[in-house]
Amino acid sequence: MLKQIEGSLGIAEAVALCRPGAVCAYPISPQTHIVENVGKLVKQGTLKDCEFINVESEFAAISVSIGASAGGVRTYTATASQGLLYMTEGVYNASGLGLPIVMTVASRAIGAPINIWNDHSDSLSQRDSGWLQLFCESNQDALDTHIMAFKIAETVGLPVMVCMDGFVLTHAFERLDVPSQEMIDSFLPPYEPKEYLDPKEPISMGAMVGPEAFTEVRLLQQRKMVKALQVIEDVTKEYRALTGRNSGGLLDCYNCENADLKLVILGSSVGTAKDAVDELKKKGINVGIISLKSYRPFPYEAMRAAIGDTKKVVCLERAFSFGARGIICPEVKRAVEGTDTKVYTAIAGLGGRAILGSTIDNIVDYALNDKFTEEVTWVDVDHKVLNNYLQSAEGVTFPEGPIADSALKDSLRNVRA
Repeated sequence: MLKQIEGSLGIAEAVALCRPGAVCAYPISPQTHIVENVGKLVKQGTLKDCEFINVESEFAAISVSIGASAGGVRTYTATASQGLLYMTEGVYNASGLGLPIVMTVASRAIGAPINIWNDHSDSLSQRDSGWLQLFCESNQDALDTHIMAFKIAETVGLPVMVCMDGFVLTHAFERLDVPSQEMIDSFLPPYEPKEYLDPKEPISMGAMVGPEAFTEVRLLQQRKMVKALQVIEDVTKEYRALTGRNSGGLLDCYNCENADLKLVILGSSVGTAKDAVDELKKKGINVGIISLKSYRPFPYEAMRAAIGDTKKVVCLERAFSFGARGIICPEVKRAVEGTDTKVYTAIAGLGGRAILGSTIDNIVDYALNDKFTEEVTWVDVDHKVLNNYLQSAEGVTFPEGPIADSALKDSLRNVRA
């Protein structure tokens, strides 16, 4: 059914179609509307046989999710930014226990300084947590990916983060095609846990494991991750046949045939990039886009095939690993090991700064004209602000904390003046 609705409501309706038995809710922008609307669906009776649990923190949300999933029910929660960081201990526990929880991460910057707008620093900070991480281009993609996520999680026996751009998607109103309950029931059968806590047949879950077996436990977890690559492809193929939509998958290529340059992008920036690439094509500049949908597990073989014999690749990244380089770029470089393809990182869109068509144009110009002198380039930087701060600090050692913060504020005031 076609509906003109907010992205968050679309996700709430998708989650309800999957018939979770437990939803653990704590509000944090920009995901609040999702759990809020799931709560309304429970109260209205649209979502039946579901325990909607208001908890006192994000840590409680993941803890209750772990308990509910271990108890044998289909479980969902959502969070963002600092909320995800507050969950971290439980996030690792959920994957270590092999619990198929589905969690929306409405991606948002991590402070300090405080910033509530979108980038990918929260979700990518959990890249080694053992969760599958699926990224979404659009609200339709996000709606469909949530439905697929439950089947993927329950098939593999690992939790799944569905990462969608905060505000850019969660608060955008657009036309969405919401599947019928009958359609989703035919796709996603009732949850049958493989192992769960039952007072009638007591078992231990998450008991201590010593050095004699811990490596083997982690190896089994890794094998699940590797298996997930094929599961994602199989579930995506099944869902696409059911709906006729090109949602989900490991990655998606746009205008990649005979491209002189390919951009690897996560999330909603793909839409902007497609428009920019269409305009460039009219000028005879052929640029392809690889929309990376599955960051964990990383689809090395699919990425290598998508890049093909293209000699230049730029990873447009909305997060950064301090003291190192890009986060996506090293994985892409591993995918093309043994080839002469050059892979660069362009850092853009941090803290909600808009990625515009001109941003894409500049990145393409830099790449095609060999202006990338370093592996990492920071894009759309306001050098007037940056240089003013650096000049004010020249020859002076500022300690960390409020004094340094005041120096930056003074610098910004001078620039505005």
